[in-house]
Amino acid sequence: MTAPLPAPLPEPGTDSRAPRSVIVTGAASGIGRAAALAFAAQGDRVLIADLDVDGAEETARKITDTGGVALAAVGDLGEQRVVDEVVARAVAEFGGIDVLVNNAGIMDRMSAAHETGDDEWERVLRVDLTAPFLLTRAVLPHMLTAGSGCLVFTGSEAGLRGGAAGAAYTAAKHGITGLVKNLAVMYRKQGIRTNMIAPGPTATGIGVASRPDAHGPTVVKSLIGANIGRLGSAGEQAAAIVWLASTEAAFVNGAVLPVDDGWSAV
Repeated sequence: MTAPLPAPLPEPGTDSRAPRSVIVTGAASGIGRAAALAFAAQGDRVLIADLDVDGAEETARKITDTGGVALAAVGDLGEQRVVDEVVARAVAEFGGIDVLVNNAGIMDRMSAAHETGDDEWERVLRVDLTAPFLLTRAVLPHMLTAGSGCLVFTGSEAGLRGGAAGAAYTAAKHGITGLVKNLAVMYRKQGIRTNMIAPGPTATGIGVASRPDAHGPTVVKSLIGANIGRLGSAGEQAAAIVWLASTEAAFVNGAVLPVDDGWSAV
């Protein structure tokens, strides 16, 4: 006896589902803003979480000016109090949380380990690894109650290799890669999927305040320059995020998706 075939997924662009509740961190600019706009364009309600007051409010206005629903929540997501406030507001205003996009992040100075001070290490790990963990931990009880949910992380090529950033950023993004895989295994039976994009070089506002005479930047820049393809856009990264959170990706869980013009294949 053959097993019954699963029900077909809707054709692209024909999904008639109800609007979802989506939190996007780091949505004041760059990939986060592009993702927030893309979710809103398909009818989802978006909470924009960022430290940049003006940028977060501008993203929210771009959505509401076109008839969408968006809220701006401002604060440091490395603080538990702020995380709790963001989650509580999404639940109160939108009735729950269907999708969490952990996108916010900062770069290190491309510093090698012996050049990395405590402040650089602790700040990068706090923003790039601890903050996504705190927000994910706070969101999970709501998704577990609902029996469904999507977690999408913005990782990095630095989470796949050792020569794409400094010691702190590389460690943080490798940590995100491991967290994504653990979450996928831990919660798949509860209807929660977890995936990650690994962007290659992308045109965003994120900056690198490296010292040109330091050892780390000298090594990393020579490796990056020899292997990357073209520069990507924030919209291209956002499209991958939105797809991973869609019904079309219903069987995708624990995936690390390079969005890098083939850089990870070199």
